[in-house]
Amino acid sequence: MKILFVGDIVGSPGRDMVQDYLPRLKQKYNPETIIVNGENAAHGKGITEKIYRQLLNAGANVVTLGNHAWDKKEIFDFIDDAKQMIRPANFPEGTPGKGITYYTYGNQTVAVINLQGRTFLPPLDCPFEKADELVEEARKKTSIIFVDFHGEATSEKQAMGWYLDGRVSAVVGTHTHVQTADNRVLPKGTAYISDVGMTGPYDGILGTDRHAVIKKFKTSLPVRFEVAEGRTQLSAVVVDIDAKTGNAKKIERILINDDHPYFDM
Repeated sequence: MKILFVGDIVGSPGRDMVQDYLPRLKQKYNPETIIVNGENAAHGKGITEKIYRQLLNAGANVVTLGNHAWDKKEIFDFIDDAKQMIRPANFPEGTPGKGITYYTYGNQTVAVINLQGRTFLPPLDCPFEKADELVEEARKKTSIIFVDFHGEATSEKQAMGWYLDGRVSAVVGTHTHVQTADNRVLPKGTAYISDVGMTGPYDGILGTDRHAVIKKFKTSLPVRFEVAEGRTQLSAVVVDIDAKTGNAKKIERILINDDHPYFDM
């Protein structure tokens, strides 16, 4: 089984890249499941119901979120009905939405779990304890378990990868928007990468207009952050998984931009 995961979609430039390239990536890699991180899909922060539907129509089977999940207030009106969207599972009990979902393709079921780190981010419940709970639940239904760990610190992401090695099929990092080159299959069979990277503006800073970010660093004064314009990129990974054991066989990085042109074959 192959799972395609598209990293943090930022604003309309990211959504356009998904619309343009997802059909081509499906044809090239033939994934059975497609997961996208959409927490920045609406103007760089948050997600709306319209955009959620657009991502599903573009080919996504599951949409994951992160620390900007609540930035568009309308999410509270539809998140409980959005069966294919999950937010970090380690938000406190009673938070709207859910942190795990299941997608079935043919006779194969994939469990998708969303977690958020606590280092340099707002304090939440322990993601490691929540991972234990949800992995135990998921393994009653399937051996194929995919984890989007939304975190700031590389060390915390690596810790989660090693902690879950052999218990899940993949742990992929999101949130920092820069694709890392440490994709590997850990010794017990879990695919890992510290950050899948960002899908959106190529010439901004983490998707934001670079001039505003530079001004912020130079002056420490308040600035208005806007999604950058211009050239775009798509960041993703494809994970090849043994459907019987749930162990990963390979994880491949995908980076599409003007410096890394896409070839269909």
